[in-house]
Amino acid sequence: MSGRLSPDKLPPLRELGDLKRIFSADRGGSIAERLFVDGWRGLAAGVAPDEVMARVCAAAIAAGRLGDLDRAKLVELGLEDDADAILGRAFDEIGEGLLEPSLAQRLHPALAKGARFDGEPPEFALTLARQPRAGVTCPGKPRIMLTPAENHAEHCMLVTLYGVIAAPWQDADPTEVFLAGMSHHFHSAMMPDSGFSGEILLGDKLDAAIGNAREAAMRELDEPLLGAIRAALEPIASDETPEARAFHVGDVLDRVFEIEQHLTRAAVTMDLVLGEYGLVHDGPVKAYHDTVLAEAGLG
Repeated sequence: MSGRLSPDKLPPLRELGDLKRIFSADRGGSIAERLFVDGWRGLAAGVAPDEVMARVCAAAIAAGRLGDLDRAKLVELGLEDDADAILGRAFDEIGEGLLEPSLAQRLHPALAKGARFDGEPPEFALTLARQPRAGVTCPGKPRIMLTPAENHAEHCMLVTLYGVIAAPWQDADPTEVFLAGMSHHFHSAMMPDSGFSGEILLGDKLDAAIGNAREAAMRELDEPLLGAIRAALEPIASDETPEARAFHVGDVLDRVFEIEQHLTRAAVTMDLVLGEYGLVHDGPVKAYHDTVLAEAGLG
């Protein structure tokens, strides 16, 4: 194992988790949702999985700081000559101390292409972007609904991204982890999410229901991609292979981070926002802004 997960890596991982919550006026869905759909657009078009993995994950890491100022938007804004440097700085800010050097070297060059691919995505990818997650469930207890609910495309994208980041820590192939993460909720395109509670109530019919729903999604794909996806999914029922372990790092982190971010919102204070985050930041009128807030009792 060439590295490991440690508490100092959690802040940038949490920051990447917020790709589920960043939106733009001229684009539908969150960044995470769109990266998931774009990844499937590339895979379905026959782009090599290695390339799709690198382009999608590199764009996601840069977006952790730049948000929706991706390569295409920077070019649209007339910054084509500067796009590589801007994206590279954002990637490095998130990646330093988080990414193993071998993975950073593999992903960084893909920033030059961006994560947008030609062609149409499979229908299941679009359906997963509409399918909400169950929330917190426990057999015999009512759901805990935390809104806004994430959708399955967002969950899959973050599991995928975290799993790829964790791949070098487990000596795993990041492309196999990528395919497993992108595919592990195929069944949720057809099968609404009733969570752990629903799984228990389905009992011995659960595997058949999931299998039937998963096969419905897979019928949209052709070989050799389909075979590669089946091979990537097969190990994740356990934690016996390096790829399965990297996948499960991504899965459990995203599940916990998603709930954590709902719970920590209440801990944000004005002292934090005004002090550490500089909501009223330095500029030519900051002194006057501070005076206004002091007179209003808000400073």
